[in-house]
Amino acid sequence: MTNKTVLFDKHVEYKGKIVDFAGWQMPVNYGSQIDEHHQVRNDAGMFDVSHMVIIDLKDGDIKGLLQYLLANDVARLKDSGKALYSCMLNENGGVIDDLIVYYMSDEWYRVVVNAGTAAKDLAWINQHAGAFNVDVNERDDLAMIAVQGPKAREKAFEALPVDVVEAASPLKRFFGADCGEWFVGRTGYTGEDGFEIMMPVSEAPALWDKLAAAGVKPCGLGARDTLRLEAGMNLYGSDMTEETSPLISGLGWTIAWSPEDRDFIGRSVLEKEKAEGVKQKLVGLILEGRGVLRGHQKVVSAAGEGEITSGTFSPSLQKSIALARVPADIGETCQVEIRGKLLDAAVVKPVFVRDGKAV
Repeated sequence: MTNKTVLFDKHVEYKGKIVDFAGWQMPVNYGSQIDEHHQVRNDAGMFDVSHMVIIDLKDGDIKGLLQYLLANDVARLKDSGKALYSCMLNENGGVIDDLIVYYMSDEWYRVVVNAGTAAKDLAWINQHAGAFNVDVNERDDLAMIAVQGPKAREKAFEALPVDVVEAASPLKRFFGADCGEWFVGRTGYTGEDGFEIMMPVSEAPALWDKLAAAGVKPCGLGARDTLRLEAGMNLYGSDMTEETSPLISGLGWTIAWSPEDRDFIGRSVLEKEKAEGVKQKLVGLILEGRGVLRGHQKVVSAAGEGEITSGTFSPSLQKSIALARVPADIGETCQVEIRGKLLDAAVVKPVFVRDGKAV
């Protein structure tokens, strides 16, 4: 059985091509994935992300729970609304999920997790929440729409309720604002500015129509993937899994080693991996010639072999790009095996486009 978000009928109405995604019937595009990609890079587009799961943590020692569950340190969050990106690890240092946590107050944190991992995430959080007397509440009464692009904010303001606009206007990047039944985070998964807007399920279809009327065009999963890959943002299940640590997934920056006495799940394994010398790393690849880079293609270099974790053709760069897990001492060039042939590729930092500009 597949699930449908509250916006499913809107996707059909707007002529979205529906596919199965992590058990959800979601639009892959509304006609042209390339057009939708450029719409977000140059103007404003919107995505239905209601399949993602919003979890409210309240009461008890929430900070203590999250300091134990997450590799990043929520004690850094001092200002109400501040968001933090982190991995949640298992005992072996593998990534259970990557998520965003908003600190609203000492008595309320909001966490947003991925759709495909939601069940195991909730089970894992609930398994540990009791020891900290924390109440875990899955907010299935809320929907979420992401509005992304250089004109996202001004166009979103035309469609949002006045009180939500007032709360969202002063938001800095990676902050969220509580607007009663609504919530706005200045966050996203495209490398562009914009908002992730949470609202009661009953109000989502009307907002979708208002955003469309304001010139925010619907976009599907296809453009979302090319946009996030250009921005060098990891995809769970591809660029990181329960078998890979943040250290070999380009996410070492999300591990808070200080304070040294904070014992988060997986810490001892990561410390051992770090002390022994990390053998692999995540890099960006740009194919020199024609062809398309895809996941699981073999990467060959003088330092040894690796594997592409995510690959696509970049509409912004007009070149094929990828994220790849390779030997840590790889040089500036490599080759990728495509259909039995070794094609040359450049090894670059794993961010290709940010805020509409090639990096």
